[in-house]
Amino acid sequence: MLLWVILFSVLGSIGAIIAASLFILLGEKIQNKLVTALLSFATGTLLTAALMGLIPEAIEAVGEPHLITPIILGGLLFFFFLEKFLIWRNCQVKECEVHAHAPGPLVLVGDAFHNFTDGIVIAAAFLTSFNIGLAVGFTIIMHEIPQETGDFAILLHDGMSKKKALIYNLLSSSATIPAAIISFFILDIFATTVPIFLAISAASFLYIALSDLIPQLHEKTETKEIIKQLLLVITGILLMALILSIGGHNH
Repeated sequence: MLLWVILFSVLGSIGAIIAASLFILLGEKIQNKLVTALLSFATGTLLTAALMGLIPEAIEAVGEPHLITPIILGGLLFFFFLEKFLIWRNCQVKECEVHAHAPGPLVLVGDAFHNFTDGIVIAAAFLTSFNIGLAVGFTIIMHEIPQETGDFAILLHDGMSKKKALIYNLLSSSATIPAAIISFFILDIFATTVPIFLAISAASFLYIALSDLIPQLHEKTETKEIIKQLLLVITGILLMALILSIGGHNH
């Protein structure tokens, strides 16, 4: 199980950076089309992983829904205030209102914190069950690629060279790996904390999908785009539901 945790923490951090750096090499027209597709697909995977995977697992682990829902609410408030203070968003476009005032270093600090949290999330998910771990790991990769692409754009816009932007992005993203490995052993010792991290993870996924991704999808108003978005969101939901149905539990 530790090998799976390491694999997905590497794919979710370094893998996402490599994908994002290749993405930057594409033409702007192709970039715009792919970003919208990724955002739609990631919206479906994030919502499903939270509502059909993490929250039910957290409730099942403690046996009392009323103990988990306040943690989710607190998590949503925490991510709201965190975003307010860091002026940091998972923005995928170059001309972003919030990012326009966010210097590169601030984005990197926010990204490092976010990736550190991702590591804890991956460990908690795999400690719960293999299929939950698989679903969460995949979901993190899906939303990290467009986010890292957005971060690249900000750093380049800030006057940083492509090489420097890649190195700094790799450093901030690699926080996922030690966080995942350390959490795997710590959470395993304190098994009672796993449902808390699952609930906070669910809040994180819901917050990203509802406050960052969906508003960006609403920017496209053409009928063809709306149909495409809807189909990709549904595809994300169905794929995540399929992953969640794989195998049994290994509590």
